[in-house]
This record gives sequence, structure tokens and C-alpha cells, in this order.
Amino acid sequence: MTRLPPLNGLRAFEVAGRRLTFRAAAEELGVTQGAVAQQVRQLEAHLGLPLFERLPKGLALTPSGRSYHTQISTAFDDMRRATGNLAPEPGDVRVSVTPTFAAKWLIPNLPGFSASHPNIDLQILATEKLSSFHSDGIDLAIRQGRPPFGAALDAIRLFAHENIAVAAPSFLRDHQLPLAPEQIAELPKLHDAHDLWPAFLRLLGTTERNGHGLRLSQTTLAVDAALAGQGIALVSDFLVARDIKAGNLVQVTPQVMPGNSDFYLLVERSARRNPAMETVITWLTSQAAAPP
Repeated sequence: MTRLPPLNGLRAFEVAGRRLTFRAAAEELGVTQGAVAQQVRQLEAHLGLPLFERLPKGLALTPSGRSYHTQISTAFDDMRRATGNLAPEPGDVRVSVTPTFAAKWLIPNLPGFSASHPNIDLQILATEKLSSFHSDGIDLAIRQGRPPFGAALDAIRLFAHENIAVAAPSFLRDHQLPLAPEQIAELPKLHDAHDLWPAFLRLLGTTERNGHGLRLSQTTLAVDAALAGQGIALVSDFLVARDIKAGNLVQVTPQVMPGNSDFYLLVERSARRNPAMETVITWLTSQAAAPP
């Protein structure tokens, strides 16, 4: 019987063949880049032939390596499937989102998801920084940007970025809607890190008339300040749709300013999507398409 190669070497080869860099394979496996490279070298020595071409910026499978990788990947898939049938994976899905997206859209919509899918443990990582699918252990990410996002990611657009100006009814008690551009220019405005007010005022054909207004680090804080009656906030329409429907906020002008980047659901292309992940992806896309 042919002696099997070291299983650690096979695992390192399977991951490196998908990621095509030892560094990315090391991140997925949670080991050092040197350890992956050594395990692959030991496998090549065992087989007596090269599996990769070492390139300046990554790896390329040799013809023999490509054929071998197809069969080894199938074998690992079979082992995962057999193990899953024996001990199904828990329904844990970890999603990385910005704090504003979490506070103003995701969390308000979660009660319906939890009621429909009580066996799925949805874990929310709210952070402004870009998360790593491997080092941060996330399954999905929702970020604002423009494609392409890279060859390793699939991107599904959830929302177009369309900015509207909103304020609390109490703030507008002495004004008739819609506000004229000159009125918006004079009233206190709430600024966030995106600093979109100068472009919006130009779209209205006016400019800032005074410097009054809060400057806040996050859009969610600008929305909260608007709800508290402290000024006019400029935000993506879907983030305030629920508050507008409830009468907590009103759109002060019908003018809409399209943004230059939209909101996307990002999924690692090489990820093996379990049923819980597929359920969350389907729910997010359907919920984004539903009326507020």
C-alpha cells in the first residue's frame, strides 16, 4: 500500500493551492508563513516533484500540482461533509459592520430574524476598521465602497448611497417644509466624518451662511443629534427610513445627493458556506430590498 504523505503537508498544500500565497494560507491556518512553506516543501520531497512555482508575488500550481490539488481538495471536502453529518456545525455567523450600520439598520431589523431563525447565533462585530476574514474570524462583512473589492471577494449590493437632509419636527417648529436652500444654509448643520455638507449645499445652489453646528466622528452620532433637535443631518436615506416613517425625523428638502460609493455585503469567494451563512445572506439581501 502506498504510504500516505504527512497530513499537515496535505492540509498546507490544500490551503496554499486555494490562496496562492503562503502568507494567506498561514493566516487561514493560524500558523506562521515559514511553517506552511516548510510543510509544502516536505510534501514535495515526499512526492518527489514540485507542486508550486514560486513567483515574486505569490505561487502558481505546476501542472502536476493542479491535478493533485483538485483531488486533494475533493478529499478534504468529503472529510468536512462526513464530519458535518456526524456533528453538525453550530449556527454561528459572525458579521462585521460599521457602528452606524449596526445601530441604525441592522439591530433594529434583528428581532424579526431572531424570531424566524432561533437556532442561528448572529454575532455582530461593529468597527470602523477593515476586518480580516481570517484573523478576525468573520464570515460576512458589510462595507461602503466601490467594486471591484478584490479577486478573493464576492460583493452583493445592498443599498445605493443616496444622501438626504433630515431633522426633528421640533427643530423645524417655526419653519414650513420644504426648506428653501437659503434656510438650510443658515440653520445649524450636523457634520460627520464624511463631510458631505459642502457638496450638498453646492447642489442646492448655495453655500454655508454660518459655522454653527456640531462636528461628530460618526454618522450614527449625527442622526442621534438630529433626533434630539440639535440641527440638520445629512445621511443615507435607508439609515433614517425607520425614523422618518415613525415621524421622529422629516426630510427637509426633496433634493437627493447620490454618493460615489454604495453599501455591499462581502463574502469570501473561497469560503465554504454552511446553511447558517446562506440563511443570513438571504435574509440580509431580502431585508435590504424590502420597503422600510
